[in-house]
Amino acid sequence: MKTAKPHFLAHLTHWTHYENATLLALSMAENIAQQLVQALAIRPRASLAVSGGRTPIAMLKQLSLQDLDWHRVDITLADERWVGEEDPSSNAALVRASLVKNKAKGATFYPLFNGEVSAHLGQISCQKGLNKMPWPLDVLVLGMGNDGHTASLFPQCSKLQQALSAPVSQLCISTLAPTEPNQRMSLTAPTLLTATHKHLHIEGEEKYRVLQQAMTLADPLKMPIFAVLQSPLTIHWCP
Repeated sequence: MKTAKPHFLAHLTHWTHYENATLLALSMAENIAQQLVQALAIRPRASLAVSGGRTPIAMLKQLSLQDLDWHRVDITLADERWVGEEDPSSNAALVRASLVKNKAKGATFYPLFNGEVSAHLGQISCQKGLNKMPWPLDVLVLGMGNDGHTASLFPQCSKLQQALSAPVSQLCISTLAPTEPNQRMSLTAPTLLTATHKHLHIEGEEKYRVLQQAMTLADPLKMPIFAVLQSPLTIHWCP
């Protein structure tokens, strides 16, 4: 359901407030499915990037039940911890278990981790894999941390400025997180920002306060989510 948009958000931001996480998951999944159907109506294939973590699991499960030609959809991640899928912190494992199943089992999934000993060494191979997908993304789903990070673009990360200003041709970048596992792979900010439809999925009062803080600071180096908040975006939030 739509309620009054918080006054601190940008003009192009769409705000959707739900009573609970269950309603959010179902409505958001239906919205994303509709956008993928629209993309498939005009192009041979559609592209989707999703985020990991606990917050999107219910939505991803609902999305896997949506009716569309999943065989023509390419899926990747907004970011990944540099670990194999046997690791419980793997975003790829989460996406396979939550999304690439049911009606969506025919989708083509492009994980970011490729087995190199470091994310830095794996960046070139990751770029080559992602180049097989159609770009820019048709649909992007992001989350946001309490420190204002999104994807694996963390405040004061040594590669943050590079990630924010990367050329459009550079789809991914190896980064470092302040928590273990430190090594990450992330889509660059220009890759995220050129997505046709961008969604930010956040839940809880704390995330609302982080959102307000990011808009007040207005500095992507301090809170990288601010870069996304300046472009057309739909925010999905429940208390």
